[in-house]
Amino acid sequence: MRAVVQRVSSASVEVEGRVVGAVDEPGLLVLVGVTHTDTPAEAARLAAKLWGLRILHGEKSCSDVSAPLLVISQFTLYGDARKGRRPTWQAAAPGPVAEPLVDAVVAELRALGAHVETGVFGADMKVSLVNDGPITLILDV
Repeated sequence: MRAVVQRVSSASVEVEGRVVGAVDEPGLLVLVGVTHTDTPAEAARLAAKLWGLRILHGEKSCSDVSAPLLVISQFTLYGDARKGRRPTWQAAAPGPVAEPLVDAVVAELRALGAHVETGVFGADMKVSLVNDGPITLILDV
């Protein structure tokens, strides 16, 4: 699994002009990509890493300050544009494989005590954010 993690002051995601998920206070925006070999164990490891990642102000984690997370599926994280000008998506897992694993990350975060907002899997989403810092990390588990 791969995640792009951004520390945000606020973030939201819209589908068809309607806000479906938002954090209105400092927290994390997390874009999650899934590849063919990912497992529920990796989803649990990613969730634990996100919950304890010390990138909020004062080297705090979401678990330290009960900061919210906005988690959005993002198959393009496994795009490959090394050849030519058109990326391929072969490394990205198909929806029936990826969706349950993204859901597992969200469920595990909630089980850890996190407030989690989400996008809509497979939808055309418009993501807005105020990147705080800016701080952006790429995590591979």
